[in-house]
Amino acid sequence: MSEFNLVTDLSRQECCPMAVFTPLTESDVRSLLADYPVGDLVGFEGIAAGIENSNFFIDTTSGRFVLTIFERLSAQHLPAYLGLMRHLAAYGIPCPDPVARQSGELQATLQGKPCALVTRLPGQSIERATTDHCARVGALLAAMHCAAAHFTTMPGNPRSRRWWEQTAPQVHRFLDTSQCALLESEMADQQAFSASADFAALPGGPVHADLFRDNVLFGELRPGETAPPLSGVIDFYFAGRDSWLYDLAVTANDWCIDETSGEFDRDRLEALLAAYRCERPLTAPEARAWPAMLRAAALRFWLSRLHDLHCPRPAEVIQPKDPTHFERILRARRRHVPAPD
Repeated sequence: MSEFNLVTDLSRQECCPMAVFTPLTESDVRSLLADYPVGDLVGFEGIAAGIENSNFFIDTTSGRFVLTIFERLSAQHLPAYLGLMRHLAAYGIPCPDPVARQSGELQATLQGKPCALVTRLPGQSIERATTDHCARVGALLAAMHCAAAHFTTMPGNPRSRRWWEQTAPQVHRFLDTSQCALLESEMADQQAFSASADFAALPGGPVHADLFRDNVLFGELRPGETAPPLSGVIDFYFAGRDSWLYDLAVTANDWCIDETSGEFDRDRLEALLAAYRCERPLTAPEARAWPAMLRAAALRFWLSRLHDLHCPRPAEVIQPKDPTHFERILRARRRHVPAPD
C-alpha cells in the first residue's frame, strides 16, 4: 500500500495538512502492532497538531491509541518520558499510559526511529478558556508537580536557557531592529535572573513545560456545571527537570491572556493561581521571581516559533505557528505583571 496522510477507514484515503516527518503505510503500522497486545488494525490517521514529532491516531479492535515517532528525541532518552507518564498515571493524573510490547518494553523502533504507543484519552481541547477551565488546569498542574516530585530520573529541560543561547544567534538575522533590541535586552535580563539568589532557591522537579490549551482535554459538560470535567493532559515530550514556577508561567501565558494584546485577563489568572496555590502554595522566592519567569516563558516560545518558522526541518507538510504571538506576550510582560498573590 502506498504512503498516505490520513486514513480513518482502511478502504479510503484523504489528505490533510499536518506535521508528519515520517509518513507511514498500512504495512508499517500492522507490522508494529503485531508486537503489541492491542488487537488488529482498523484505521489510522496523522495528527495535524504538533511540529516536533510525527503523531498518528491508531484504532484497533481493542481500543484507541496514539503512536508517536520521535524525530529528534533519542532512544536512550525516551524511557524517562514514558516513565514519567506511567508514574503520573499511577498517582491518578489523567495522562496517556504507555502500552508495553510483548517483551515488556515501552518503546519500539519504526523506520529506524524510536516510537511509542500510548492510550488515547477521551475529550477535546478548547480554544477559549473560562475561569472554570483555568481553575481546573491550575489544580491539575499543582497535582502533577506534587506527584512528579517523586520521579527522580528525569533529564533537564530540553528547551532550557542553554538552548535559548544556542538558538538566539540562529534567528537574529531574521529580526528587524526593534525585535533585535527586544531579544538582546531580554536575554541579558534572563542571564542576570538566572544568576540571582531567588532563581537558585526556586523549588522544582519534572515539569510538563508545554501545558497549552491544545494539550489539555475536557469531557462533556455535565448538568449544573459551568465547565466540563478535565479528562486528560497530553504531550509530555518537552518535559524535563526545571522550576515549577516556570511550568506555571508557561501555562498562565497561554490560558489567561487576551489574544489580541497579550495582556492577562485578571479573572482567569486569579482563578489559575488560586487553584494552584490550594494544592501547592508558592514560596517567597517564587513570588518575587514571578515577573521574570513569565518573561522567561514568553521568550522560550518566541524563540522556538522563530526557529520553527525560519529554520524548519523537511517535512511532508508543516504548519509553523506565528512567532509574533509570543513577541506580543513578551512585550506585555515587560510592561506590567500582576503579583501572584
